[in-house]
Amino acid sequence: MRLALDAMGGDYAPAEVVRGAVEATGSGEFAVVLVGRPEELEGALRAAGAPAWHQWPAGQAGEALPDTGLWVLPASEVITNHEPPAQAVRHKKDASMNVAMRLVKDGTCDAFVSAGSTGAVMTAGLLTLGRLPGVDRAGIGTVLPTAKGGGVLVLDSGANMDARPEHLAQYAVLGSVYAELALGVANPRVGLLNVGTEEAKGNELTRQAYGLLQSLPINFAGNVEGNQIHSGDFDVVVCDGFAGNVVLKHTEGLALTLMSMIKTELTAGFVSTLGALMARGAFRRLQKTLDPQEYGGAPMLGIDGVVIKCHGNSRARGIYNGLRLAARAVARGAVAEMRRRLAMFSTGPNRSQEE
Repeated sequence: MRLALDAMGGDYAPAEVVRGAVEATGSGEFAVVLVGRPEELEGALRAAGAPAWHQWPAGQAGEALPDTGLWVLPASEVITNHEPPAQAVRHKKDASMNVAMRLVKDGTCDAFVSAGSTGAVMTAGLLTLGRLPGVDRAGIGTVLPTAKGGGVLVLDSGANMDARPEHLAQYAVLGSVYAELALGVANPRVGLLNVGTEEAKGNELTRQAYGLLQSLPINFAGNVEGNQIHSGDFDVVVCDGFAGNVVLKHTEGLALTLMSMIKTELTAGFVSTLGALMARGAFRRLQKTLDPQEYGGAPMLGIDGVVIKCHGNSRARGIYNGLRLAARAVARGAVAEMRRRLAMFSTGPNRSQEE
C-alpha cells in the first residue's frame, strides 16, 4: 500500500509532517510518498532521524515501486490557506497538493493525506478524483469525542452550507460505511441533527430528510439534539455544513475553555495544586481525549477515493494518525463499499437534470 502525503500542507510543514511520516512508516505496513520541495523535505528527514529514504525514480511506473519505506517526489509550488482554493488548485499545477492527488488518480498511490487548506483539498479531490456515483455533494466528516469513549462522526462539518434532504441521505450512507469500516463500529447508529427528538420537529430540510433516512439501508436511530451529540448514543450525526461547522467550532472552543478553567481552578491554592498533582494522570488522559489530533483527521466523504484532511495545526502525532486512518480505510475497502451501498437506493428523481 502506498499513501500520497502533501508534505508542504499545514502550519508546521514540512518538519512535523515529515516526522509523522517517519513514525508511521516504521511499522513497515505501507509506503509514504512525500510530495514537496526536495531540499526542504530532505532536511526535515535528516532532522527527524529517518533511517533511509528514496528519490522518486523519474519515468518509472508507480506500480513498480515497493509498498514500504519513504519516497520523495518533487513539487515546486505550495497552496497556502491565504489563497482562494479553487483558483489556487486550478492555476498551481505543480503544487504539492495537486501532484499528490494525481498519484491517487493514476493508481500509483492508494490514498491522499494533507494538513493543508480544507477548501483546496476538497477542490483538488473533486477536480482530480471526482465524486462517487450517486453523490451530489461531498461532505467533511469530523470525529468528536463522546462521554462513553470513542467518537461520533459529524457529517457534514463544513463543505456544503445549503444542503437538501437527499444530500443528508447520502451523508447518512457514506458516514455509516465509514464508521463501520474505518472506525470499526459495528452497525453504526445514525442520527439526524435537529431541535427536538420527535419526528415532526425541525425545519423543512430535517422533516423531509427524516423520511428519507428511514428508508435507507442503515441503522437510523432518529433525531439528535445538540446536547446528545457527545452522549455516545450515536455513532454518526448528519446535518448541513453550516450547522455541522458550528458544532465543530463550538466543541473545539468549549474544550479549550474547560481545560483552561480547570487549570486555573487547580492552581488557585496549595490544596488545589496538591490535588491536581495527584490527579494529573486523569487530566492528561482527558486532554488526550479532547485533542483532535488523536482522531487522525477528517475524511472527505463522497469523493471517489480515500482523502484524509488532518487538522491544520497538526504536529507529528496528528499526521501519524491521519496516515494510519487512511491506510485502514484503504485496507477495509471503504470507498468500494460506499459505492456499492449508494447503488442500492436513489435519493432524488431530478439529480440527472442538476448535473
